[in-house]
Amino acid sequence: MIRRFLHRRTPRELGPPKLPAPDERLYVVGDIHGRFDLLKALMAKLAEDHDSLPRDGRKPRLIFLGDYVDRGDRSRDVLEALVHFGDDAIMLKGNHEVALLNFLDDPEGNRSWLRFGGLQTLASYHVPIPSVNGPRHKLRDTAAQLREHMGRHADFLRTLPLSYLSGNVLCTHAGVDPSNPMKLDEEAMLWGRSEFVEMDGVDDFLVVHGHYDAPEPVVTQRRICLDTGAYYSGRLTAARIDDGVKLISVDVMNG
Repeated sequence: MIRRFLHRRTPRELGPPKLPAPDERLYVVGDIHGRFDLLKALMAKLAEDHDSLPRDGRKPRLIFLGDYVDRGDRSRDVLEALVHFGDDAIMLKGNHEVALLNFLDDPEGNRSWLRFGGLQTLASYHVPIPSVNGPRHKLRDTAAQLREHMGRHADFLRTLPLSYLSGNVLCTHAGVDPSNPMKLDEEAMLWGRSEFVEMDGVDDFLVVHGHYDAPEPVVTQRRICLDTGAYYSGRLTAARIDDGVKLISVDVMNG
């Protein structure tokens, strides 16, 4: 509580608004976690929003903040959709993508991924569910089957970047290291292991991120968190960022 008070800023101290590059209009999407139904609904809503705007020369830039897999039931479908976006979108890496890849590379050392949401991802690829405490060779077999069933999806996940910068808007999965926001720090950017949230962002950028799920998105002049717990809440949230910030959400009942 004391730290948060000390790092609080008045509107005057915050300075001018932090905006994307003048030729870009950002559409940033929060953590999907296998909710393909929400992804489809949100894409339609973002297209509708874009079509309603005057043509002002700005290019729409679609950015996904990571955590596409695990916990929800349709991770495979989500990744297939993202692969098809190709160069039309920026897909950032999240900690759940890293956990999945670590399991593929070393299933015995990373069996905790199965409790981390991996069971749902296995099911989406029609890979039999192993016993977490079963024989080692069973985990190796599971990883081999998943690698085969994922095909190009696994290669796609390995190529994802950690961040995207447009003007003074910095997008990354879990935040940044406040002492060096532009450093490609996996501990801070993927896992949130820094004081970024306690400090409510950084001075030089508007940081747009996910990772910290809550019923409502967080919007301040220094950071925006778009993780609204899609896999359990049935709510997926995006933000359109240009001269201001507009939140765009879809809500679909679970079940």
